Amino acid sequence: MVQPGNPTPHLPCEIETVLSDGRPVCLRTIRPSDETRIRDGINEMSDRSRYLRFFSAFRSPPESIVKQLSAVDGHDHIGWGAILLDGDECPPIAAAHAIRSKDVPSHGELAIAVLDDYHGLGLARMLIAAVLLDCIDEDLHALDMQMLSENRAAHNLVTFLGAKRAPALDSVSHYVLDVREALQILRSDHASEGLMAVFAARGDNSLSTVEKREQ
Repeated sequence: MVQPGNPTPHLPCEIETVLSDGRPVCLRTIRPSDETRIRDGINEMSDRSRYLRFFSAFRSPPESIVKQLSAVDGHDHIGWGAILLDGDECPPIAAAHAIRSKDVPSHGELAIAVLDDYHGLGLARMLIAAVLLDCIDEDLHALDMQMLSENRAAHNLVTFLGAKRAPALDSVSHYVLDVREALQILRSDHASEGLMAVFAARGDNSLSTVEKREQ
């Protein structure tokens, strides 16, 4: 088993931490060369989870979706992934993306997917924190989130993060997340070792420094 703080030579990590059950994970920014990992991760999702994430019943992801999710540039498309460091295979287990709106450059859309076996272990919050910290740096201030009404776990998560529900014209629920507010909520969760590792990797004063600069 790879322990946090002991880098895996063949797997560059920006943040090494642990899930709430103690298993080690690597968090790192997604890059265009991750197409295979993205495809494998989507294929490993249950049919139910795949439907809730993509609003589609496809069994294998279309290449257009794989291309879109791997086209991370760190500015208009921010993406972080999680890789399990328990064993030799190091499978991808989760990803979060924020994609800038072409119409309103200070706004974007947030989406996240976590494989079924890793639900409830704090992974979604870790990845969202990493994405939101990059959003601050890239002047993304608000993120839209869309989810099916039956996706109770997603509704509970965005409500915890302070997202406000917006009017919707169909069965898809629409929320708007304030990036700074959500970061403050996540930062206050001192019981989460994983979250603390994300913030520590960026420096404890990363949020306040940006806020002072903009005042």
